[in-house]
Amino acid sequence: MSNTIKASELPSLVGQEVEPSSWLEITQQRINQFADATNDHQFIHVDDEKAAKTPFRSTIAHGFLTLSLIPFLTAEKARKVEGVVMGINYGSDKVRFLQPVRVGSRIRARQVLTEAVEKKPNQWLTRTEVTIEIEHQEKPAVVAEILAMLIIK
Repeated sequence: MSNTIKASELPSLVGQEVEPSSWLEITQQRINQFADATNDHQFIHVDDEKAAKTPFRSTIAHGFLTLSLIPFLTAEKARKVEGVVMGINYGSDKVRFLQPVRVGSRIRARQVLTEAVEKKPNQWLTRTEVTIEIEHQEKPAVVAEILAMLIIK
């Protein structure tokens, strides 16, 4: 199947899982940069010594860091829609942080389109169930429904 489709084909893809993204390592540098960007410097994210004494035994990524990587991770394998001028983040539903992402872990995204509706001519609202997996872990880090509005020329 081609990776490029017409917007009118979106509803026929509901329920189909896309190939998982590549793995992405979560480094301490990325965690520190997110802490700086959000002013969230809780020790569990940025202090190796204190974090080692917690049940996690190391620093962990902010849940919202993991969530914020969804657009990057899903874009790699997402089907391209012909004529898209822009995709707009429309929100998230049912976001759950199921397991922490320890520093040095690798994550990837799995995605299933669960809804595609043309709200106005050339404006498609999509809902995608995204699961962020942690390599070698049975339980995922995050499960979320991601909403996007696609503007077609």
